[in-house]
Amino acid sequence: MADNWVRPYEPGSGRWLVIAWEAFALALLSWATIRQFDLMGHGVRVVACLLAAVWVVGAWRILQLGVYVSAEGVLIRGLLRSRVMPWPEIAGVHLRRATHRLGPWRIESGTTVLLERRNGQTVNTELWEQGVDFHSRPKVFRAVYQEIRARHRTASAPE
Repeated sequence: MADNWVRPYEPGSGRWLVIAWEAFALALLSWATIRQFDLMGHGVRVVACLLAAVWVVGAWRILQLGVYVSAEGVLIRGLLRSRVMPWPEIAGVHLRRATHRLGPWRIESGTTVLLERRNGQTVNTELWEQGVDFHSRPKVFRAVYQEIRARHRTASAPE
């Protein structure tokens, strides 16, 4: 696969808020763990270093999250795993209004970009109109969607 993956958008500033929130939450967890188990000396250092390492790895993954494209396909980087889909496996790129059910109520959660595979399955790209990258930038969301569609059309066009 290609090594020249490009994210067709700049990440939103909301990612930094998420990273800061996670730092606060892990600091609180560290404080609670140290107090709960009456840790001292090395125990405090071990807990602090372990949770700091978790935060660094998590922050790195949060910064890398997103959809990347190349001439060969689409790379979807999630928090826990990454997935590559070559252009020939993709039948189409679509927008979908996402809704969630909570008992008898339907809750609208915005528009997402889906990749439709040739076998009929769909793959969520994690591009969400209300997400941290596009919440206050709907034009950027539409532009990214159009960019992915254009690259798919170019890759699918007969030579």
